[in-house]
Amino acid sequence: MMDIRNLTTDLETDSALVRAVDALSLTIARGETFALVGESGCGKSMTALSLLRLLPDNGRVTGGQVDLDGTDVLALPESRMREFRGRKISMIFQEPATSLNPVMTVGRQIREVIERHTALRGKASAAKAVDWLRRVGLDAPERRAEGYPFQLSGGQKQRVMIAIALAAEPDVLVADEPTTALDVTIQAQILALLQDLQRSQAMALLLITHDLAIVSQMAHRVALMYAGQVVEVASAADFFARPLHPYAANLLDALPDASKRGQRLASIPGVVPALSQTFAGCRFADRCQDAAALCRSAPPQLHEYARGHAVRCFIYEGALGRDHASRNVAPAFASAPQDQPATPSAATPLLAVRDYKVWFPIRKGLLQRTVGFVKAVDGVSFEVRTGRTLALVGESGSGKTTVGKALLQLLRGQAQIAGSAVLQGQPLDALQGAALRAARRTAQIVFQDPFASLNPRMRVNEILEEGVASLHPEVDARARHARVAALLDKVGLPAGALARYPHEFSGGQRQRLAIARALAVEPLLIVADEPTSALDVSVQAQILNLLSDLQTELGVAYLFITHNFGVVEYLAHDIAVMQGGKLVEYGAACQVLEQPQQAYTQALLKAVPRVLR
Repeated sequence: MMDIRNLTTDLETDSALVRAVDALSLTIARGETFALVGESGCGKSMTALSLLRLLPDNGRVTGGQVDLDGTDVLALPESRMREFRGRKISMIFQEPATSLNPVMTVGRQIREVIERHTALRGKASAAKAVDWLRRVGLDAPERRAEGYPFQLSGGQKQRVMIAIALAAEPDVLVADEPTTALDVTIQAQILALLQDLQRSQAMALLLITHDLAIVSQMAHRVALMYAGQVVEVASAADFFARPLHPYAANLLDALPDASKRGQRLASIPGVVPALSQTFAGCRFADRCQDAAALCRSAPPQLHEYARGHAVRCFIYEGALGRDHASRNVAPAFASAPQDQPATPSAATPLLAVRDYKVWFPIRKGLLQRTVGFVKAVDGVSFEVRTGRTLALVGESGSGKTTVGKALLQLLRGQAQIAGSAVLQGQPLDALQGAALRAARRTAQIVFQDPFASLNPRMRVNEILEEGVASLHPEVDARARHARVAALLDKVGLPAGALARYPHEFSGGQRQRLAIARALAVEPLLIVADEPTSALDVSVQAQILNLLSDLQTELGVAYLFITHNFGVVEYLAHDIAVMQGGKLVEYGAACQVLEQPQQAYTQALLKAVPRVLR
């Protein structure tokens, strides 16, 4: 269906020419799911944008061919390419919040695709748009079709983006992190929908994701990308049963789960190298435990080690004179396993929430009178103790994010809030002015959408230092700069990132910046709203190790809002399950995970994808 040969993409920046994709070659068969995996910044999303010719103004394809069902899309004039986009090849973008038009209704945006590429018009296209919203799992699809993107949660916006991409039933679907913001039940539903479309239409799917469990269950073949190059290609079964490249082995070792609880996750030291440089040897050499002198002096080629399994490594070419079986691919923990922090003896919790309610008014008419309320959070109660992690889980739209924002007083004036939230003995809802500012030294938040929460006009050093300067004025400029530079290293970003702007980073890199910003003021409580959802597994391991270290050393507590049950199994001490604005199950992590009492919790756990090795 698609044959990609030597695709090369360059980005022109103020400082240098960046080769984001370097001579990439892949073939994707009709009806096949081909997964492209790798760390953030490796060139996966740039590959996708190159295929659809949607590169930014400073990007251009400088070589190669992309043959789509007999047509080289790189040679088409833009007028014909517009006919291909949406109908022959479509894309689910990584960040739905920035991909949806904020001044068009959801239904109109879906109808735009349907009317452009099919014969449906008027009421027929509107009905089809509502049907797609229903198929991707949105409740009340008729009402959602009349709403705007800002009225939807992150997961709901992602489902709308998926509906737009599938609306014209394309031959090839490029899915860039299609389930990043989705809870496990909707994720399972979306993946089942994609599989149904593949069977009925022989649709080819290029799946770009960092979720190796999804790759394990969905993909027929896998390509692992690193620093703009493909370093391993294999069937999914071979890739997970016997990863050959050291990078692949390290990624699988970094996956969190219950078996690694209390241990440090394996993480890959260093960061992806800058793609503006000229490489003399293997691009992974500086981070590889098996690197030899040859690895730094000559570039390895993609070598077919076994039938259908190719790898870019000298070990498998025999050039290093070593038996590949002797490599240490067991989990390489950064230090000896350590116990999770014990339950603190203090009787008073750090945060106590009692019968908390957050109701949003529904206003209608010329005078915008309140005619009802959306009960986003309707009487929840829980505690977060010093040095412990409470995981808040549930489907998208269940009220998890609303709880986090309301607790930190970010919804004042937008909603009616009742009940009590007491932080270190202080009722948060009663705090004003200086008292509220002082409380924010204790509690910080990592937002779900890093792009929308980072100021696009500020450089990274200004973003990270802003909170310290505001909440800790006693810290001088030199100390602030040293603090944020150290944090940048901890979250796996190079020191040079301090002088750059948010738009110059990938989605996963922006998420790391958001985490660093919250950590900069050294809070005792962090409300983390999907903090690892946009991160690949190796960086996720670094972040989870960092969060665990801070909890052990400083007693930091976390209200961890997530749909990633691997992270929950690894990190959480307690779990609260939300459904429809209410808590339906609450208890110790081991009890909730091993003996769930509610049918809803059981359904969530059943839908969790697992890596099959």
